[in-house]
Amino acid sequence: MGSLREFAQHMDWWGLVALLISAVAALLCITLHELSHGFVAYRLGDPTAKNAGRLTLNPIKHLDLMGLLMMVVVKVGWAKPVPVDMRYFKRPKQGMALTALAGPVANFLTALSAVALASVVWHFAPINKGTLLALCFLSNMALLGVGMGLFNLIPISPLDGSKILFAFLPDRTYYTILKYEKYVMGLLIILVLVGVFNKPLTFLMVQCLRGLCAITGMPLEWLLYLQDVSTILNLF
Repeated sequence: MGSLREFAQHMDWWGLVALLISAVAALLCITLHELSHGFVAYRLGDPTAKNAGRLTLNPIKHLDLMGLLMMVVVKVGWAKPVPVDMRYFKRPKQGMALTALAGPVANFLTALSAVALASVVWHFAPINKGTLLALCFLSNMALLGVGMGLFNLIPISPLDGSKILFAFLPDRTYYTILKYEKYVMGLLIILVLVGVFNKPLTFLMVQCLRGLCAITGMPLEWLLYLQDVSTILNLF
């Protein structure tokens, strides 16, 4: 019992809370992103995602461990791709582009909703540890939503941006690229790990959040400041 008590006393509980907040926010962003892909594909006539059980809010169905880790650590990442069979689409390339675009759009709408709710809490709720933790969660949702949306718009296969850009290519070139996109994923992971996208994505994320804050009335400096639980502890 003494060892257990000593372990509990030395445990960084607030660090654990920060990790959980970031992980839950990442799971929500991932789930809404992939669900949006599947829903739009289904509306365009492709039942593949529905038949695979991917039209669900269950995050386990959409989870890619490496993508989740990247989101928690570097604020950009990915999920397990929703299966799409473009042969069901009346206009395959255009249908694929719309399906791809649905994910980032969902992320930006998620971020907008998080910033709007954060603004309501900030302006009208009493400020205490509970509301500050809520703001921490909403700030993480906004940051991760914008980060995931922007990252997936990069026109590198197999990210969503490539599906949108490739829709303008000739059919032969388009289908040739699709054959080899799985091999590019390894290179993409390496580029993320070495930080190739860090500076441009950070700049774009801040600009997007600045715009969302301007729309909702949430102070940008506080939205960024309250994303970390340790900063909340410093206020008390």
